[in-house]
Amino acid sequence: MEKNYRNMEIQTEVEEAIRKGKPIVALESTIISHGMPYPENVETAGALEEEVRGRGAVPATIAILSGRIHIGLTPERIEYLARAENIRKASRRDLPIIISEKQDAATTVSATMICAALAGIRIFATGGIGGVHRGAETSFDISADLQEFSRTSVAVVCAGPKAILDIPLTLEYLETQGVPVLGFGTEELPGFYSRSTGLKVDQKVDTAAGAASILHEKWEMGLRGGVLITNPIPREYELQGEKIEGKVEAAIMEARRLGIGGKALTPYLLNRIKELTGGKSLEANIELVKNNARVAADIAVEYQRLTRR
Repeated sequence: MEKNYRNMEIQTEVEEAIRKGKPIVALESTIISHGMPYPENVETAGALEEEVRGRGAVPATIAILSGRIHIGLTPERIEYLARAENIRKASRRDLPIIISEKQDAATTVSATMICAALAGIRIFATGGIGGVHRGAETSFDISADLQEFSRTSVAVVCAGPKAILDIPLTLEYLETQGVPVLGFGTEELPGFYSRSTGLKVDQKVDTAAGAASILHEKWEMGLRGGVLITNPIPREYELQGEKIEGKVEAAIMEARRLGIGGKALTPYLLNRIKELTGGKSLEANIELVKNNARVAADIAVEYQRLTRR
């Protein structure tokens, strides 16, 4: 599909940025509909857009409304996504169904990557990616996010795989798919709420220009697929590894006992971890995704400079 896909609506600000070759950062909408409670979801969505603008890039929050892909959302549409019930959670497999049936949906990492690529947007900021779930050797529960990295040429800035996942297996899966995993200012893979997992990334990059150069070379060579740029949570908001791990394990055990799985699992676990940490995990989540938006905007600015040469 091309940029003029008939069921896509690009907000005026984003359309102008595309036309003028300005740097753009895609933002997902699942964090609004499924990742955070109201009103923190609306406040965070607005804060992310302001973080991107403050670094010289244009934000493009992505969602599907009445079967149309929206690249960029008005405050009224963000408010709707934040409050409405029965908003679908869209991954790759869901997109043709949701569009054909003219439904409303928030986009996950994989769907946001696809929609961003349709609009010609290369850089995307989120909180954390999905991956291999714990116990996947029997459940086969592996997020579609991982395969999307091998298919869609969009760079994703995040704080690492979500803490609820089997992070070593997630990293192995990305390696198998040929996905470069970069550490922004770190040699170790961040663990979402924690700054480190003890696992090595493929390459440490210390500057936005360095990250942009790697993206430029990859795609100039014709190597299709995305790049994962992992950015540690700011130190002052980090939740210490052992403490948060205990909360994660407790939430996972509860979910298994209640028979919760599939698309309902991640929202349940994130909400339960928020309860078990007395709200600290929500604060950490908000701060890490804002930090990712800042880094993504800086990379988008540098990448745009390279493409203009």
